[in-house]
Amino acid sequence: MDVAVDLASPTPPYEQIRAQMAAVIDSGQLDAGTRLPTIRALAADLGVATGTVARAYRELETAGLVASRRRLGTVVTGPSTPATASVDVRQAATELATRARRAGMSEETTISLLRAALVAVRA
Repeated sequence: MDVAVDLASPTPPYEQIRAQMAAVIDSGQLDAGTRLPTIRALAADLGVATGTVARAYRELETAGLVASRRRLGTVVTGPSTPATASVDVRQAATELATRARRAGMSEETTISLLRAALVAVRA
């Protein structure tokens, strides 16, 4: 699992971690029962505080994507969306990324546009 944190991003580090891990889990790249790295190990790898990773893990647990168990650590419980919906959304995301690259948009601008669209849909 490849997670990265951009400390220059306006998005808080815990949210970057949460979003990336949720995407990997929802895409089916991690099976239910897969153990995630320990909070300390992931924090050390990413160069962030353990509290940052702990918050991301709590948010994932609240969303039902992972479960924290004593002695077992944090394990994947499964995707939050049906596999077919995940495939459709992944294809749409790929199309968005392709169009944004062709238009010369930065990654951050593209993500900002997607966030704005998600907020608009919520309303």
